[in-house]
Amino acid sequence: MQPYGWDTEWEAEFAPFAEQGLLPGRVARVDRGLCDVITPAGTVRADTEFVVPRDPMKVVCTGDWVAVDPDGGNPRYVRTYLPRRTAFVRSTSSKRSEGQILAANVDHAIIAVPLTGELDLGRIERFLALAWESGAQPLVVLTKADLVPDAVTLSYLVQDVETAAPGVPVLAVSAATGDGIDVLAAVAAGGTSVLLGQSGAGKSTLANALLGEDVMDVQATRDVDGKGRHTTTTRNLLALPGGGVLIDTPGLRGVGLWDAQTGVGQVFAEIKELASKCRFHDCAHTAEPGCAVLAALDSGTLPERRLDSYRKLMRENQWIVAKTDARMRAELRRDWKRRGAEGKAAMEAKRGRWA
Repeated sequence: MQPYGWDTEWEAEFAPFAEQGLLPGRVARVDRGLCDVITPAGTVRADTEFVVPRDPMKVVCTGDWVAVDPDGGNPRYVRTYLPRRTAFVRSTSSKRSEGQILAANVDHAIIAVPLTGELDLGRIERFLALAWESGAQPLVVLTKADLVPDAVTLSYLVQDVETAAPGVPVLAVSAATGDGIDVLAAVAAGGTSVLLGQSGAGKSTLANALLGEDVMDVQATRDVDGKGRHTTTTRNLLALPGGGVLIDTPGLRGVGLWDAQTGVGQVFAEIKELASKCRFHDCAHTAEPGCAVLAALDSGTLPERRLDSYRKLMRENQWIVAKTDARMRAELRRDWKRRGAEGKAAMEAKRGRWA
């Protein structure tokens, strides 16, 4: 069990269930109510029928530590799961304002970004916000570095991503040549890592490089645009030969925020620092006097793209939280009314000067 992250703290958490004769295990894969669970007795197939909550945030997920029947039929049954240390959560695309857990008990969130096209820095910032919010340490991995024509261009691409990821390591790798794989493997050896990114980012190829064998299915890169095809369809937990555990995930088309205000603040740490110097503590950084954020924008020390991205993610996060929090909805309405009144007063003052 140790290769999959079992430690003395998990053992202490599981003690009450051990007294009941239940078996500890880590969920390696979930598929339509059934899951593969790695136990001291080997991998077993288990049914989650007895742990199906109304809250989608409490469903059994890849990376969970669970208690299963010690013996019985095939499948056995999951009786409960242990409290999660961390959880990577995004909002679903449904209209019911629900969160979806992509991976549980993760130490490192590896965000795979392909270098086969123009960098989408806003998307990277979105992934980072969710990663910081999860409680895991994020790492941006620029894949397919061998397709970049020269070292100078590659260095500029790394610098561009570093500006969008303050405090986050950025690593350029190539599964084809092996460049950077040893560094990534050393990071992944330090616990459980989840591999995230859009379809075709090269996640499965990267997983195979870390595993040292072709465990995950991959498809050839398209000649027309240099992008890979979507191959992974489930989240799989795999033990790495050099230590650590890797959770490979399907490509994510949508990366909606889910109550990630702290994560957004971490991604835009420089804006948060500037905001602390504004004249008004509730400054919206739009037209207020004494706004340190706008001053940095005017001086060129804060890129306009960063501020636009920050505003966008903050609005989105407030919106998703407001859909599930009545008090937050009321606060937003009051804020909108206050800003509307201030705008109206400003316009009336201008008309008075013009008259």
